[in-house]
Amino acid sequence: MSLVDGLPAHVLLVHFVVVLVPLTAVALVVCAVWPAAARRMGIVLPLLALVTLASVPLATQAGEWLEAHVDSNSLIRRHAELGDGMLPWAGGLLVLAVVVWWATRRTSAAASVDGDGDGDGDSTRWSAAPVRVVAAVLSVVIAAGAVVDVYRIGDSGAKAAWHDGFSKTASGGEADGG
Repeated sequence: MSLVDGLPAHVLLVHFVVVLVPLTAVALVVCAVWPAAARRMGIVLPLLALVTLASVPLATQAGEWLEAHVDSNSLIRRHAELGDGMLPWAGGLLVLAVVVWWATRRTSAAASVDGDGDGDGDSTRWSAAPVRVVAAVLSVVIAAGAVVDVYRIGDSGAKAAWHDGFSKTASGGEADGG
């Protein structure tokens, strides 16, 4: 995909990444630390992470096309290098989303069948606790890394696109408040 209605597809597709990565990161952390949210969200969490992961190579491929059709400079090359690093973060979000979803399903199913027969579900809580703690810690780390990376990529892209494309003073007309 190279052009959409005359615009470079990258300009449009990148917005999916910019929205979906932070949204997935927040949903992942909330579900990892709050089991009730994970139960409520269910399969939507890994599906959201899957869509997020799929959006990254689409935006990257469209960006590579655009890079080949503009004058190259250090800002564009930097943006392209940073953009290539987003896929592992999105993959991490997907893997952890599946782990959180699976652990929540496992815990919910085990809670309905209490292992020690006293009905208090304590064996389920103890067996799931290490998985939940590790998933929560990893989720926070991967989510933070993904959001910071999206910011860095977006910032470098904005600098590459706008670095001499505007004036700090108004050019006249309505823009100057007159």
